[in-house]
Amino acid sequence: MATTETGGNTADQTQSQQNGPDSNKKQGTRVFKKSSPNGKITTYLGKRDFIDHLQSIDDQGNTVDLIDGVVLVDPEYLKGRVVICRVLAAFRYGREDLDVLGLTFRKDLLQMKMQVYPPVEDGGTKKLTRLQERLIKKLGKNAYPFSFRLPPGAASSVTLQPAPGDTGKPCGVDYELSTYVTEDADGKPHKRNSVRLAIRKLTYGPSPEEKKGEQPSAEVQHEFTFSPAPLTLEVTLDKEMYYHGETIHVNVQITNNSNKRVKGIKIKVQQIACICLFSQAEYKCPVASVDESIDVPRSSTFCRVYYLTPLLANNRDKRGLALDGQLKNEDTNLASSSILDNVKDKENLGIIVEYRTKVKLVMAGVGVTEPSLELPLKLTHPKPADLEPAAQPEVKAENPVTEEQQPQQQQQQQEQQPEAVDANLISFDTSPSQQKELEHEDDDLVFEDFARMRLKGYDGEDTQA
Repeated sequence: MATTETGGNTADQTQSQQNGPDSNKKQGTRVFKKSSPNGKITTYLGKRDFIDHLQSIDDQGNTVDLIDGVVLVDPEYLKGRVVICRVLAAFRYGREDLDVLGLTFRKDLLQMKMQVYPPVEDGGTKKLTRLQERLIKKLGKNAYPFSFRLPPGAASSVTLQPAPGDTGKPCGVDYELSTYVTEDADGKPHKRNSVRLAIRKLTYGPSPEEKKGEQPSAEVQHEFTFSPAPLTLEVTLDKEMYYHGETIHVNVQITNNSNKRVKGIKIKVQQIACICLFSQAEYKCPVASVDESIDVPRSSTFCRVYYLTPLLANNRDKRGLALDGQLKNEDTNLASSSILDNVKDKENLGIIVEYRTKVKLVMAGVGVTEPSLELPLKLTHPKPADLEPAAQPEVKAENPVTEEQQPQQQQQQQEQQPEAVDANLISFDTSPSQQKELEHEDDDLVFEDFARMRLKGYDGEDTQA
């Protein structure tokens, strides 16, 4: 990917920062940019992934990250026309080469747009973010800000894994941020003076401390014909919510009081993708499985813990498997479980993803019913450490502190405590001392060209977005 630096070569800057006296300074902030084919408008965006935290992240009660950036325009080219910025979420359920005669296999789920130029008077209610302030100061007076806030419960980005040899845009739910020039607010965009950026909307699950509950457990008693007593199958998971890459512990206990013999067991973790279109349909795909021969004769018990790890690396060949949305050629993972808290209209979600653990016993004999049961589980992303409040250790004073000594001790603690460092390079709300430094460092922005993942073999014109 091409990278455009400001103020010299990035590698040279990094080397000089490591060796020079200013090695402790904050490195340049990466900002994504893309220009229209005619070069008359350019969109700048701070990040590509926008997270639904499932809890309030500000004083207004918002749960989803703010989509904020700026658009650099050429006023002489516009000549009375307007610049529109739009966020569009759509569910593509068919290949692009099947779109003929105006019929597209695509359903729009969400659309939000605003007029960027000329700016609309809002009475000063909207404040610029730190990113927008720095970009406007860097780019000049022809840079205009835009911002969107996705509603709670909006569909998450999901990509359906294509088969080898498939071309074109993959099916699934995707988000697109577009900026275009038109005669009025209702005009249609043209390719020569429009910019299209692919973004993602993801969900972070609650932390284990926030989501404590009972271990998922289920029990079934199966009675056989001419059997004096039933067979009991009990399955327990170690927890309900797992992060991508974690191992699932499945505890299986069998109490066989029947006159039948258990000769095998099958355990699998299934991904259930519910397609919400004109009618709902479910597609099941195993992502981890265990098939083992066991021997549980009559009047005996069996107890064992099985370990399964759902990974995309082991399921690359399965067409239609739901994955988290992809950008560029970056790798991804299995789709996260859909969180349906307070979601009323499921049709606007496009694809609802669930996971279940299914345990089935293989019985000896012909025509014998095989008992089975299922347990639901959730697979999601963990919260980054910088989003969670750090635990403050308790410090016990060896000697009691008097009221006269208390102000002096507080001053010593403030001097010893290091200044807070912002781990998120896109968030510019830092300590007052760093804020003064940032006022003189508005030229440390590193602009990276924005490109979108496309399947190999696609020869269309619009190969990047």
